[in-house]
Amino acid sequence: MTLLTPPTPLVDCQWLATHLHDPNLVVLDASWYMPAAKRSGEQEWLSQRIPGAQFFDFDSKIKDENSPLPHMLPSAEQFSRQVSSLGVNNHSCIVIYDGSGIFSAPRVWWMFKAMGHEHVAVLDGGLPEWMAQRLPVTSGDAKPVVKGEFIAKRQAAWIADAGQVQMALPSPQSSQQVHSQVLDARSFERFSGQAADPRSGVRAGHMPGAICLPFGELLQQGRFLPQAQLADKFAKLLSTEHNLICSCGSGVTAAILALAANIIGHQHIAVYDGSWAEWGSSPHLPVITD
Repeated sequence: MTLLTPPTPLVDCQWLATHLHDPNLVVLDASWYMPAAKRSGEQEWLSQRIPGAQFFDFDSKIKDENSPLPHMLPSAEQFSRQVSSLGVNNHSCIVIYDGSGIFSAPRVWWMFKAMGHEHVAVLDGGLPEWMAQRLPVTSGDAKPVVKGEFIAKRQAAWIADAGQVQMALPSPQSSQQVHSQVLDARSFERFSGQAADPRSGVRAGHMPGAICLPFGELLQQGRFLPQAQLADKFAKLLSTEHNLICSCGSGVTAAILALAANIIGHQHIAVYDGSWAEWGSSPHLPVITD
């Protein structure tokens, strides 16, 4: 018997609806909102969700409890334990969605890639598109799931830290060809330093040599742009040979860039997990404004 696997990193509502009751499918609601929105992903999941969806809380539960930075990637052991409790196995076909269309779901897609799971996809358009197509939803407390057995294997190639980002940035003293490129998913106002960072004690600006690619430029009405348009966006900024490092405010929207790059076939992709929350708060790391 062939187990269900996602055909691409991005699936549409009809594909998910067709396979919704497949025993190998796990659907995860990864809704998360900026604090200013005053919305609770978990409360909204309780009130309205795709049938069978479990809630994946990367902000307060499935995260590194020992880090002062927001929602950092946990250890492989912790990740294994917590996703197993959601009914996930190593052979599971995982589809992740969020309540914004495309916002926080790619973060969880990246977490699974960073933990060695290949059969994972994001639902294009998320819950809004699912509901727009009048597909079924449910509410209330979720039914208990059969505990899975997921063993994570951390994939260093998908994860960048501050030291690796520093090495990837171009140096004025070096004449060597740069093989890496940092893309920043924040708005141009925050990237350029025209807007203050929303976090206290975090400097405004960007890393020397980083390029601004606001995540919203890859989306249209809560869905990704067509693949050809995504490819065009990236082709203007880097070559297919570049090692791509994606950054943002706290490692959430950086994953939108990472997923888009994966969709178009880019091979060398990492997310800087600490992102600007770490970089902008460290006096030892270079920051420029323009």
